[in-house]
Amino acid sequence: MTTLHRLLLNDHANAARWDEFVIACPKATFFHRVGWQKIITEVFGHDTYFLYAESDGQIQGVLPLGHIHSWLFGNSLTGLPFTVYGGVAASDPLVADALEQEAQKIAKNLGVAHLELRNVHARHTDWPTQDLYVTFRKEILANEEANMLAIPRKQRAMVRKGIKNNLRSVVDPHVDRFFALFADNVHRHGTPALPKKYFQALMTVFGKDCEVLTVEAPDGRPLSSVLSFYFRDEVLPYYAGDDESARDLAANDFKYWELMRLACAKELKVFDYGRSKKGTGPYAFKKNWGFEPTPLYYEYCLYKRDAIPQNNPSNAKFKLLIETWQRMPIGLANWLGPFIVRNLA
Repeated sequence: MTTLHRLLLNDHANAARWDEFVIACPKATFFHRVGWQKIITEVFGHDTYFLYAESDGQIQGVLPLGHIHSWLFGNSLTGLPFTVYGGVAASDPLVADALEQEAQKIAKNLGVAHLELRNVHARHTDWPTQDLYVTFRKEILANEEANMLAIPRKQRAMVRKGIKNNLRSVVDPHVDRFFALFADNVHRHGTPALPKKYFQALMTVFGKDCEVLTVEAPDGRPLSSVLSFYFRDEVLPYYAGDDESARDLAANDFKYWELMRLACAKELKVFDYGRSKKGTGPYAFKKNWGFEPTPLYYEYCLYKRDAIPQNNPSNAKFKLLIETWQRMPIGLANWLGPFIVRNLA
């Protein structure tokens, strides 16, 4: 008999069992790991509903959910906020269905406007789907030279430019240099930065599976930085930031090459370039590296709204806010940003 449970924060015994299942389940991703419960609860102050199904003492499926109730962005239950992959991960279709049905019960009891499941594969053809995001994943080849030659010619020239500029990469033990570059980068684009304590928490909670790689100029000045996750045999560059001078020195291109090169040395198999919105600069950049887009299926169950929410910079109603944010002093933006972005997930 299968029973459903809600994992409570600091239930360390069942949290360990949860992660053991996630590591072994082919349908699970890094964003199904139990550490996200602590981060979403303690960093952002949101309630979580981490559901798991159990049969004969063995976990058979998990569905992590976060509840965000915001006066600005609405009331929602999401699997999972602040992540790009989510939804249910289960060893059996009936278990997956049971977990999703429980999620819908919770959504109705909470009175949310919608339930969102960020699926990698389509599950509900009758649910509204957000046709906005794609992901980019590619095999890491067996040796460094093969990976270099697999990069299309024009992009490969940019990588070699970074090498000729005598750039170097360093694995940082903390987030200080990364955060300075990240916060400056998102400010230039007119969006609020996630708080520094969030990135510190990621490194604390996920340990060796969360790493910061920073590219330096020959004089040691930080130019570009990326925070990546490691999951099974994959590397996932997830957050990045660059100095304005990075473009001329090809530091951004060099950064991702260094990450790929080091992943190859570790004998990892997949480079996950992550989510991008269609028709954007990051989308084109990843295509230029020879990665092909794969659709993501963000599926919605709507309760108190008639259409899928569009809480992203592509929404025209945010244009004035973006322009205002770009003009705001960065110190003020970094102070104010966490109050906004905690609800924009």
